[in-house]
Amino acid sequence: MADDRRWGRRSLLRSTAALAGAAATAPLLGGTASALAGSGDADALFKAGEFERAGRAYEEVLRKDPGNLHAARRRGQVGLLGNHFRDAEKYLETAVRLAPDDKDAHYLLGDCYMRQDEFARSVPHWRAAGEEAYAKWFAAFRGEPYQVRGDIARLPWQQTDPAPLLHASVNGGSPRLFTFYTGATNVSLTASAAKEAGLSPVASQQVDVEGGKVWAHYGILDSFALGDIELRNIPVGWSATESGKDVGTAGEGMIGTWVFAHLLTTFDYAGRQLILRRRTPEAARQARATATRAGVEPLPMWLADQYVHSRGSVAGQDGSREGVVGVNFGGSGGESAAVVFGETAERLGIRSDYDRPIGTFAHSHPAVTYPCYPKEIRLGDASAEEIYCETHPQATLAPYGFDVRAAFFHSFHKPYNVTLDFTGMRLYVARGKAV
Repeated sequence: MADDRRWGRRSLLRSTAALAGAAATAPLLGGTASALAGSGDADALFKAGEFERAGRAYEEVLRKDPGNLHAARRRGQVGLLGNHFRDAEKYLETAVRLAPDDKDAHYLLGDCYMRQDEFARSVPHWRAAGEEAYAKWFAAFRGEPYQVRGDIARLPWQQTDPAPLLHASVNGGSPRLFTFYTGATNVSLTASAAKEAGLSPVASQQVDVEGGKVWAHYGILDSFALGDIELRNIPVGWSATESGKDVGTAGEGMIGTWVFAHLLTTFDYAGRQLILRRRTPEAARQARATATRAGVEPLPMWLADQYVHSRGSVAGQDGSREGVVGVNFGGSGGESAAVVFGETAERLGIRSDYDRPIGTFAHSHPAVTYPCYPKEIRLGDASAEEIYCETHPQATLAPYGFDVRAAFFHSFHKPYNVTLDFTGMRLYVARGKAV
């Protein structure tokens, strides 16, 4: 079982992603318990990102050994990655019954209920996982969260670099400039914007950010309007220094993955706009039809915490490796199109400049990366050759138990539009502006 220090780090990452808005590399989350006897093949499949096959293998382990905590938790995690909530609940509840004090299982089950907007059901699991601020936050909600009004919104970007900026309205106020980043969770505001909106925290915690301490506050936002779409009764966060000053981010706030997961979202980089649609079966069918007409094959999509993953590849002079990759949108990640993790760059013979270390932060912790130039990076039919990237040799390859050899960022997406369908868990990448 993961130790408390790792779980404290997980709390920190969820809090700080929205504070800094920097392009994170890979989440440094605690791992799960060592595999019990008989689950080695399933673990190998899971590590390789063969999630469907891994799920079947874990089920076989459980048929032979119903008390196998590791297999139950991993099978639940497989379901959660694909938003298959019935499966996720079934196996994670089994894991909790097998080990009532297992923080990993409680955390995953809390996330499972939260994704379904069943906030009250998530509360005891956040508390059991040591996420007291989250428990207080979600316990404070009354009524239906994430109410969606409107059908479609097109939000032109006021700038693209170093981070996209667009207009949004808080509690019916005048439009403000917001950035977005899928490495962040909820909507977050600056402290001054939160004060102007009349927000009061329902929970707070002090966290470390890049060598300093800030206060992370959690509240409830009555209304958040993105053009012709309005979200009501949604989680919101804001941060302040010890003296109450704003913690910097581009614009007056940031929009995170939780918002995008409640909609059918298109990051139209080529058209410099964000397109949001109500998440309905008809909207999903239209997205599939549009992709089919454009000759675009759907890619699988998985969600681990707030981080979007799909299947892609990275290549060097000594070969290529296909598998699960992180796919990040927005943020202020600079010109690097991707970050290559661990020993991947060295093993694939990717040209890297180790004489030019880049001092940076990964999730508010000091990190060193180096310029590198893969022969090719690819996401479906989208690719780039010899493009500027960075290698992060010290990063873990398996932050969630499965290998993630690279993560793609802002600069990679610029020639394309990318649609995320969180109902079918599919990702569509098309060249040019969105139709």
